Amino acid sequence: MRALRALRFRRFHTGRTMAAAATAAAAPGTAPGAAPGHRSPVLSLGTMNPAIRRVEYAVRGPIVTRALQLENDLRQGVPKPFSEVIKANIGDAHAMGQKPITFLRQVTALCLYPELLSQPSIPEDAKNRARRLLDACAGHSAGAYSVSPGIDLVREDVARFLQRRDGVAADPQNIFLSTGASDAIVTILKLLVSGSEGTRTGVMIPIPQYPLYSAAIAELSAVQLNYYLDEEHCWALDVAELRRALTEGRRHCCPRVLCIINPGNPTGQVQSRQCIEDVIKFAFEEKLFLMADEVYQDNVYAKGSAFHSFKKVLFEMGPPYSEVVELASFHSVSKGFMGECGFRGGYVEVVNMDPEVKQQLAKLVSVRLCPPVPGQILLDTVINPPQPGEPSYELFMKEKQEVLSTLAHKAHLTQEIFNRTPGIRCNPVQGAMYSFPRIELPPRAVAAAEAQGQAPDMFFCIKLLEETGICVVPGSGFGQRQGTFHFRMTILPPTEKLQILLEKLSTFYTKFIKDYS
Repeated sequence: MRALRALRFRRFHTGRTMAAAATAAAAPGTAPGAAPGHRSPVLSLGTMNPAIRRVEYAVRGPIVTRALQLENDLRQGVPKPFSEVIKANIGDAHAMGQKPITFLRQVTALCLYPELLSQPSIPEDAKNRARRLLDACAGHSAGAYSVSPGIDLVREDVARFLQRRDGVAADPQNIFLSTGASDAIVTILKLLVSGSEGTRTGVMIPIPQYPLYSAAIAELSAVQLNYYLDEEHCWALDVAELRRALTEGRRHCCPRVLCIINPGNPTGQVQSRQCIEDVIKFAFEEKLFLMADEVYQDNVYAKGSAFHSFKKVLFEMGPPYSEVVELASFHSVSKGFMGECGFRGGYVEVVNMDPEVKQQLAKLVSVRLCPPVPGQILLDTVINPPQPGEPSYELFMKEKQEVLSTLAHKAHLTQEIFNRTPGIRCNPVQGAMYSFPRIELPPRAVAAAEAQGQAPDMFFCIKLLEETGICVVPGSGFGQRQGTFHFRMTILPPTEKLQILLEKLSTFYTKFIKDYS
């Protein structure tokens, strides 16, 4: 009898389990037993995180997708009115033909393949650097995890670099290595964003801006507060404009963060020391956390311009500013004279951060285990370069100066050729790697763009790409004043190719204006 009851019990519960499984497999609102083809996806545009749908990143947006399609067409022999696509949309130095700095690659190669240490052709100072770095790696291998904030030795070297640069002591415990500067910027923003509705964190960013900022703000559901750079005065930063943006922002959110990009991207301006001091005073008075994006600090070309780090100016100002203004500053191996974008090496230094918050920062970076160790190694060679008297010093300095002097020449060339073209106006490229020319577009072109649901400068850039193979990014992807139109292009192509590109672009612009006048 017991055996019969047990059999009935198993049959009953087996049936219930199968029915539950069928119900669970059905799409929401779909009757159990519906055909599998009618099942809607668990993750769709309607059910995904809405903040992600708001994220846009212009420098790798639709125009770049089209450029890649055109490249593929050319490879397959599809006739085009050009022989190659020139991707001037992003600051990728090596993709544009810049040669790597020998010493940086030697040390990195030695760490990745230590058998090369026996090669007599590699200088001893490169070998010594590699041995020192390998000794700091777990298991003497660049393939091992590092501690989450980065290899201690590299953080100590970054601290010494900052002390040499700023004349101010730097604590390795305030330095967190990162997967390029971008990762560190997003991490710091994650710490700062809180609240809801009227108390949600507001983040002040320059317009034009680098789209990482607007993308990260959208992803974190923070509030973007735009302050406009002054195009009429070489994209200068005006504290009165900061105050306007702050006052307006306080009506609907809680502004807590002020982001500065110096030298500027996409605008190429270099801030004066006085400007930086004024910004620090403003942050102090208004209780704002400062984020200083300084990844282009090596890229300063204009006569009379010089890079001043926010930390150096902050400490030169002294108390009360140096004691209370909270600052995070960022640097990277992707730009400068190095251009080692693919290694994804960078760091953030935090100043005057609450110790308990710094513990939370350490926890947050540990979630990603560690930054790429090859990127950490390459970063160390950048901030700890060959010294006078060492075998690699002369070649290193020669290569570094060649890159920077060539960039300075290309910055001047870009400004000169664009400003010869009626309807294009380009401010001096004082620093960084880009120009951000302003273009006049006739009403017919604006109307044609609107008819296709495009921003007018996107319409222009698409036409430029389709007819010349030149890929640049519309100014609307970076932000611009209402009624103005721009595009951003890098100055990185080789000088001869850059000159052809600039003249070709100027000729196309003149034709475009004629066609739509």
